[in-house]
Amino acid sequence: MDRRNKFVMTMAGAMMLSGAAFASEVTPDAVEFTDDGVTMSLTGVAGDPAAGAEVFKSRKLGNCLACHANADMANELFHGDVGPELDGAASRWEEPMLRAILVNSKQIFTDETIMPGFYSLDVGKNVRESSIGKTILTAQQVEDVLAYLGTLKE
Repeated sequence: MDRRNKFVMTMAGAMMLSGAAFASEVTPDAVEFTDDGVTMSLTGVAGDPAAGAEVFKSRKLGNCLACHANADMANELFHGDVGPELDGAASRWEEPMLRAILVNSKQIFTDETIMPGFYSLDVGKNVRESSIGKTILTAQQVEDVLAYLGTLKE
């Protein structure tokens, strides 16, 4: 087999694998909540803590620091105090509960919580028209933030 054919076969294999990973993604309306939280990964792919930290502090994505203080990100500006401090979050909550809170906190707390559902289509009232039918974060971004939160232990 020549080099070009090997390259084409390798690329085709990679595309099939990435398609398989995408096919296993749980859609927002199919996420199952239990008393323990959301026990199944949304993607079947392990989260990346470094990518999760970027989503966590990004004002255009998670914007978690707007409401939560986090000593791990002491160099970042504008830590909020509306939500609980997230230092030691992985010691206080099990992974399925953290995932559930990220997916749709209203399912865990009450409808009155101001924390958005980051992987929910139930986004409330007065939503910008271009955001209707979309989630704030992708399924993989939720898994990445979850992996990052998993590093915050006491």
